[in-house]
Amino acid sequence: MLNNKVLKLLIIWFIMGMVYFTIEGIWRIPKGGEANIVMLPIGGMCGILVGGINQIPKFYNLKIWQQSLIGTIIVLIVEYFSGYILNIVFELGVWDYSNLPFNLDGQISLLFAVFWYILMPAAIWLEDYIRCVFWKENCGYGIFSIYKEFLFFR
Repeated sequence: MLNNKVLKLLIIWFIMGMVYFTIEGIWRIPKGGEANIVMLPIGGMCGILVGGINQIPKFYNLKIWQQSLIGTIIVLIVEYFSGYILNIVFELGVWDYSNLPFNLDGQISLLFAVFWYILMPAAIWLEDYIRCVFWKENCGYGIFSIYKEFLFFR
């Protein structure tokens, strides 16, 4: 049977992955695209990595805008390497941002960095909220308080 730490990571991975997959769908489907299921494990990986560093005191003691910047960089790196493997190496064509400005090999566009930066406080909060609901960890602050800190650079 899975130990508690692995089970905890799997639950966080799945929930964060589903949220990421849903955001992809909300973004792509109205434009005639689709949300590919590979976005679930990619999003889960982003959630685990951002959430994992948020468990390190040196990281969570940073201001939320700083945490958001680091989280955004993590997401862009994961998306770039995932895209490189899926779209360039395996030629699956899951996404292609080559028509967007500031793209890197068509796998990421730095324009999306702004989007991820704005979403990152919510991602950090959600990972902590999952830990609070399931394991009574990281409880005590709400989504509005984290965005207040984010907006006022606290």
